[in-house]
Amino acid sequence: MADPGRTSAVDLARSIRERRISPSEAVEAAIANIERLNPKLLAFCTPTIETARAEARAIERKIAAGEPVGPLAGVPISIKDLILTRGIRTTGGCVAYADLVPEADDVVVERVRAAGAIVLGKTNVSELGYSLTGDNPVFGVTRNPWNPARSSGGSSAGAAVAVATGMGPIAIGSDGGGSIRLPAAFCGVFGFKPSMGRVPLWPGCRDERLPGLSSWESLEHLGPLSRTVADAALVMSVIAGPDPRDRHSVPDDGVDWRAALTRDITGSRIAYCPESPNVPVDPEIRALTDKAVAAFAADLGCSVETITAPWSFPVGQFRTLIVVETDLKAMRAMIGRYADRMSPNIVNLMRMEWTAEQLTDAITFRKTIMNHMHRLMRRFDYLVMPTTTNLPPPADKAAGAADFERPLPTFTCLANMTGQPAASVPAGWTADGMPVGLQIMGRHLADDRVLAASAAFERARPWADRWPPG
Repeated sequence: MADPGRTSAVDLARSIRERRISPSEAVEAAIANIERLNPKLLAFCTPTIETARAEARAIERKIAAGEPVGPLAGVPISIKDLILTRGIRTTGGCVAYADLVPEADDVVVERVRAAGAIVLGKTNVSELGYSLTGDNPVFGVTRNPWNPARSSGGSSAGAAVAVATGMGPIAIGSDGGGSIRLPAAFCGVFGFKPSMGRVPLWPGCRDERLPGLSSWESLEHLGPLSRTVADAALVMSVIAGPDPRDRHSVPDDGVDWRAALTRDITGSRIAYCPESPNVPVDPEIRALTDKAVAAFAADLGCSVETITAPWSFPVGQFRTLIVVETDLKAMRAMIGRYADRMSPNIVNLMRMEWTAEQLTDAITFRKTIMNHMHRLMRRFDYLVMPTTTNLPPPADKAAGAADFERPLPTFTCLANMTGQPAASVPAGWTADGMPVGLQIMGRHLADDRVLAASAAFERARPWADRWPPG
């Protein structure tokens, strides 16, 4: 078969089941890329290489014995360092958790392990996920594989870089305001944020004993980053479904994740919102997303209507919602102990004085956004926008930035506020070789339709064969 380090999860899983490649070969290909590229890019903050090798051998023995194996058997995977992993250090990039080794897996980790995936380790994040960059005081800066002088985006920074460079075909990230989609856009891969409740979270942001890690309860979503839409659908078939430990999880409504990949989207109605009324969009991003959106009409038989957003994008209000869902007392106590070793943006945010009116105004604004989006999505099947308003900033300048909105989560945080499914697909590359993402949002719980539109776009404008230099 082709280089296993550049093979999709779907093809790897099939080849492993058919014994055309061993789990050890798949894992060693990913490890070779980690050892070659991680020192300069810092995708992985805590690799678990020897454990992964042992798990690969265990799966080989199962296959040799004719025992049943799961749909991800032998496929290498990485887990974001904000997601709890039993027996593997989970720091969240925060010195307060530098030695935390959880006793339990998050539900998502339980499920991918049960499906036979081999965990290669934890990927780097911005501290506690409170910034859309890829740096923290514990491990340092994750760099963009297309240009290491640029930021990878965040907070699922290492996850996007790992997938973009062949350090495993799939990664599990989290997304509280764009933290899957923005790094996917910056790194030229596919990122999918499911509907609120589609993928359960526990312990994670449900564990009151872990301030900082337990924030963002109604905003946070877990989902896959991958090079292909089919790989993301495979992961979703494993991780989706309710869990009683997550009060927000929704019942299984029988989504056929594989069938979504071939669903015909002809006749779909698409609203294209190319600009933000309060934050400018980089001209090169606008030009590339214009061309990408044209494919829906020219190649896929959709109707496309350019719209002006009926709201101001919620940068300030979104930040306030984060505070609403934060254990402010415990976070301030943490800052009292570690302020000189924490990111300035977190310290500044937690030290701000908040009035009850500010907090309730943010909640009310969220209701306004929900109602606007409901009315809009009655007219359209999809809302399509640039994933980001700006190109990746310098990586080192991003480190420790005091500005929470660097880069601005202008478009991505809408789907977190409303709970709608959203994906970022690679829309093209700039003149100097940097990827640009296109965001596709669907109606609430129409996750399969978002994957269908993403897969159709992938067929019309394929991207998976384009790899970063080096």
